[in-house]
Amino acid sequence: MRGWDRMLLVVWCFLLAAAQTAAFVGVWWFFVRTPRGQLLDTIALTGNSIGQDETYAPASTVLSVVSVASLALATGVIGFIALIRGRVLLAVVATVLIGGSNLTTQLVKYGTGRPDLGIDPYEAYTNNSLPSGHTTVAASVAVAFMLVLPAALRGVGALIAAAYAAIAGVATLSAGWHRPSDAVAAILVVGAWAAAAMLVLALGQRDDHEVRLRDRHPTSLALLVIGGVAALAVAGLAMVFTNEVIGVPLTDLSRRRLFVAYAGSAAGIAGTAAMVTALVLATAHRAVPAQRRLTDDHVVATDSPAVPGR
Repeated sequence: MRGWDRMLLVVWCFLLAAAQTAAFVGVWWFFVRTPRGQLLDTIALTGNSIGQDETYAPASTVLSVVSVASLALATGVIGFIALIRGRVLLAVVATVLIGGSNLTTQLVKYGTGRPDLGIDPYEAYTNNSLPSGHTTVAASVAVAFMLVLPAALRGVGALIAAAYAAIAGVATLSAGWHRPSDAVAAILVVGAWAAAAMLVLALGQRDDHEVRLRDRHPTSLALLVIGGVAALAVAGLAMVFTNEVIGVPLTDLSRRRLFVAYAGSAAGIAGTAAMVTALVLATAHRAVPAQRRLTDDHVVATDSPAVPGR
C-alpha cells in the first residue's frame, strides 16, 4: 500500500474504534444508569417468558459450549491458522483481539455497578451484568476467525461470524441470563477491539502486501448491511412501541406488548452483530491484504489460485 492509503486506513480504523467505544458508553449509560433504560431492558427480559419452555433448551445448548476451555482452544486454532499462512503479526493481533475483548468485558462488568433505581426488585441483589461474557466470547472468536481466513473465504466467514454472534447474544436473552443491552454492549466491545486490531495490522503492513478489490466481497457485505439496518429498524420501532407503556407495571402488560419488546430486543442484538461484522469485512481486505511472493517471472499473490508453471 502507498503511504497515503495506509494513513487513511489507520485514520479509518481509529474512527471505527472510537465510534464503537462511544456507542458502548452510550448503551452502558442509558440502560444501566437511567430509569427509562432499565425499564426498557426489564420489559424485554420479562418478555422472554413467552415461549420459554420451547426456547430455553436450545438456548442453553448454544451457551453450554461457551467456556474457558473452548475459548482457549478456539484462540489456539485461530492463531495456528494465521501462522500456517505465514502471518505472524495477524496471529498475535487476532489473539490479542480475543483476549482484550474478554478482559474488557470482565473489567467493566465487575468494575462498574448497577444502581438500584427501583425498577426490578431482583436488581438490588444482583451485580452488574453488562456486558455479556458469553456473547463477548462468541463474537470475539467469530470476528478473529473471520480475519485469519484466506481472503477468498472471508465473505462466507463474515456471514457465519455475524450469525454466530447474534445467536449467542439472543440465546443469553432467551435463557434469561442477560438483558438485551448486555449482549449489544458485548458486541460493541468486540467491534472496538477489532478496529484496533486492524489499525495495528495497517501499521505493520509491508511492501509485499497487495490490496485486491475482489477481496471486498460485495455480496456478503450487502447482505450484512441490509440485514443489519432492517433488524435495527425493527428494534427501534419495538422500542418506540414499548416506550408507550413504560409507566405500566410489568404485571399489567399484555403478552403482545411483552413479546414485541422481547422480539425487538432480539432484532437489536442481531442487527448490531450484522453491522459490526460488516464494518470489519469492509475494512479487512485493506487491513489484511494478500501477500505477494516473487517468482522467476513476476509477482504472484499468495491468496490467489495456484499459477501453472512455465
